[in-house]
Amino acid sequence: MTKQPNPYEIAVNQLEKVAKLIDLDNGVLELLKIPQRIMIVQVPVKMDDGSVQVFLGYRSQHCNALGPWKGGIRYHPNVTLDEVKALSMWMTWKCAVVSIPLGGGKGGITCNPKEMSLTEIEKMTRRYAFMIAPIIGPECDIPAPDVYTNPQTMAWIMDTYSMLKGYAVPGVVTGKPIIIGGSRGRNEATGRGVTISTVEALNYLKMPIKGATVSVQGFGNVGAIGAQLMQEQGMKIVAVSDSKGGIHDPNGLDIGKVRQYKAETGSVIDFDGSERISNKEILELDVDVLAPCALENAITKDNADNIRAKITSEGANGPTTPQADEILYNNGVFVCPDILANAGGVTVSYFEWVQGLQNYFWSEEQVNEQLKNIMCCAFSNVVTEAKRHKVDNRTAAYALAVHRVSEAIKLRGLFP
Repeated sequence: MTKQPNPYEIAVNQLEKVAKLIDLDNGVLELLKIPQRIMIVQVPVKMDDGSVQVFLGYRSQHCNALGPWKGGIRYHPNVTLDEVKALSMWMTWKCAVVSIPLGGGKGGITCNPKEMSLTEIEKMTRRYAFMIAPIIGPECDIPAPDVYTNPQTMAWIMDTYSMLKGYAVPGVVTGKPIIIGGSRGRNEATGRGVTISTVEALNYLKMPIKGATVSVQGFGNVGAIGAQLMQEQGMKIVAVSDSKGGIHDPNGLDIGKVRQYKAETGSVIDFDGSERISNKEILELDVDVLAPCALENAITKDNADNIRAKITSEGANGPTTPQADEILYNNGVFVCPDILANAGGVTVSYFEWVQGLQNYFWSEEQVNEQLKNIMCCAFSNVVTEAKRHKVDNRTAAYALAVHRVSEAIKLRGLFP
């Protein structure tokens, strides 16, 4: 079995690569390699059968030079400390590349929520929130949803934190239900950001949007909403997949019906009129756009040469390894890197945080308009930087982000 690349080693490798490009001060480089704070907690849960199961929970706070730490919480069997550290570093760059005043954080619990009841998940969430409560808050670290967490998860965290404080603190998390301080447009924001980046890439390459063929690996919140919005833009979604497998229809899938089918059956496989396809095969289809929206390390040196898409628009965090990046660049694939393409979620989380602090809420049209402005500006900045340095888009995005963070560190100085 092929050993999966270590995500933290990848994150450090990416940082070191761009440090040489922008002549980053070595002291700042060493600061940015290591999260500022990491918390590992035990999360004991009394299960429905009366037994006690102890899960491991993590929170990594990478860098707050630009503002409070910000980042999601994921529930997955493969959550590790190194994964959470890497994701928190990527969040720092993601916030910086879209110029929002937040830093990078990330959390997670090693568990399989698919094998747990809703009651067990709530107990686990509340205990985890209690354990990390000393280091989170609206002024210091604001969690959000991620893999297998959702607005309900955030509501439980917000309520637990509020009970500890003795008053409602809606700003402690983003991605909440609208009725308790969430933002309109937040649920669709990451998928919408992927769509905006895809449209910008097609325009940049002077490729038609209408009829552009798309395959989407990962049909969770990001992939499903991204696919729906891309279809509304006139693109043809020919393949989608989830953890159980994928479906392919060269004539185009009706994404609304696929989403309904998955809600009813738990998977996209065997959708009427489609043929089965594996998660490996979906990456290698001859399409205009490939949107990897599942987990990290989907595209590696072993399959990068088989990627036939002209554009990859990364809805997942870290779906492409550094070796694969080089292969894609040499093969002429236009990559919309994760820290740009999927920054829609953290951008609208920022809007939610601002709205909560002001206790003044925007319309969905305002949210979407502001998101588009920020994403389009960031896209333009990245491709300009790529031309200037003659590098791939990911390296350009990192160059922008790391430079902005390093400037903030230098201006703030070291205490004491």
